[in-house]
Amino acid sequence: MPTAAVTVTAAGDHSNSLIGLLFITLTLLTLGYGVGCWLWPFAACTRCKGSGKRRSPFGRAFGDCRRCDGTGKSLRIGRRIINSLRELHDKGTR
Repeated sequence: MPTAAVTVTAAGDHSNSLIGLLFITLTLLTLGYGVGCWLWPFAACTRCKGSGKRRSPFGRAFGDCRRCDGTGKSLRIGRRIINSLRELHDKGTR
């Protein structure tokens, strides 16, 4: 007579499903950020807050922001990563 193998799991053990849900959530967030960096590669400069101007120490004179060269925009971190990966890929395929 054949015997059947039976496995027993606890009824309240949902750790595998929570880990799977966390993995899917992090994957979707990462892909969403990557698409955002692809479509909108620039963000407001953190030093001048997007104005492109900097104040003198006494607050009376203005000049161009040194970090963004007066544009008010800086390349996002995610876009820097995408550019580095693309450059690495281009070097490897030549």
